[in-house]
Amino acid sequence: MRDFLPADKARRERVLAVIRERYRAHGFDEIETPVVEEYARLHAGIGGDNEKLAFNVLKRGLDADAVRAAADDPAALSDLGLRYDLTVPLARFYASHRAELPSVFRSIQMAPVWRAERPQKGRYRQFVQCDIDIIGDATARAEAELLVASLDTLDALGLEGGSIRINDRRALDWMLDSFGFTAEERPGVLITIDKLDKIGVDGVVAELAERGAAPAAVDTFRSFMMRPQTLEYRPYGEGQIRKALPVGAPDDIVAHLVAIGEAVAAARPAADLPGEIPLVFDPFLVRGMGYYTGTIFELAHPSVAYSLGGGGRYDGMIGRFLGQDVPAVGFSIGFERIVDLLSGGEDAAASAVVLVHDRDVPVDELVALKAAFISEGYRVRLEQRTKNVKALLEHAAADDYRSFVTVSAGQTRADLDIKPLS
Repeated sequence: MRDFLPADKARRERVLAVIRERYRAHGFDEIETPVVEEYARLHAGIGGDNEKLAFNVLKRGLDADAVRAAADDPAALSDLGLRYDLTVPLARFYASHRAELPSVFRSIQMAPVWRAERPQKGRYRQFVQCDIDIIGDATARAEAELLVASLDTLDALGLEGGSIRINDRRALDWMLDSFGFTAEERPGVLITIDKLDKIGVDGVVAELAERGAAPAAVDTFRSFMMRPQTLEYRPYGEGQIRKALPVGAPDDIVAHLVAIGEAVAAARPAADLPGEIPLVFDPFLVRGMGYYTGTIFELAHPSVAYSLGGGGRYDGMIGRFLGQDVPAVGFSIGFERIVDLLSGGEDAAASAVVLVHDRDVPVDELVALKAAFISEGYRVRLEQRTKNVKALLEHAAADDYRSFVTVSAGQTRADLDIKPLS
């Protein structure tokens, strides 16, 4: 968990403001949920490995004997926990407020979450998530809206050229079944296949064998991966999707994926090259969350090797709270990763000025001058002149101020010249 100095905090808020503005422009409405949820809900088997990282809240009023008696049962010790993502709270929120919401609900959540991660570079125990979700729409329109909004947001942040890898868990399950992997061994197989980019085909084959996967299925998988392929380029569409899957892929799944691409292409004719779609079908994209039931996606950018966000369809989650299934799909932008990629926000800093004043300038004059600069659109800080003015200005520059004015008693706004700090 981290503290943020003023310049860092300002930069984070600028990024959040852009994300919020673009998502709202696409018709999403922001909600807020509590930072804590019931223990049973957070540990209902829908949060994957994140459930193991939840910070639990000890029940109030337990004496030492009660704690000792329940030492081996976390559920007996805790009744609440800090949220580890924003999807589980959204499912509970929708189940609680469905009657007050539109039939198709488009939500924004931008808030901190907590996970008991092992501290290391890039892994935080408190971090911000920026989620958009569409609940109540089972069609490809929902995925297309999410992807278009997310690509538009990335562009607005100055990170043009992003693309999205897309797959469907139903297609992945069908493919593993066609290879001969049983339903029982599939979770372990998925964990290994998810490492394909890191350890390659031979590494995956070796690990599958170590896991004790069916040898015939492993051989079939290897043969498929080593099959001869032509090198011609195929843009996202039915041809690319069917080429990447074994023969006989279910028509309804392929049609859903194709429809998403057509909608994204129609929405971004000016942003991408003619005939191009910023989508890439990846039949071995897994994503770790166990609640995904259909499409899954990850946001990529050529400047980095890691993903900048992702999401998927989770049609079964809300039904656990509501008693009936409701289609749902969501996308989360990797806020912490994106903030690290962006510069300090020169446009905002350009309108920030420090008024360096002599000790004898009357307070009413200072406040009047400050108000005058603010009315012109400046962000203003008052600083009394010190012996080491250079250090004072360097500190202001570190806080994203880019100009300064020296003020003496009796001066008016017309008397003052704005000078750059560097």
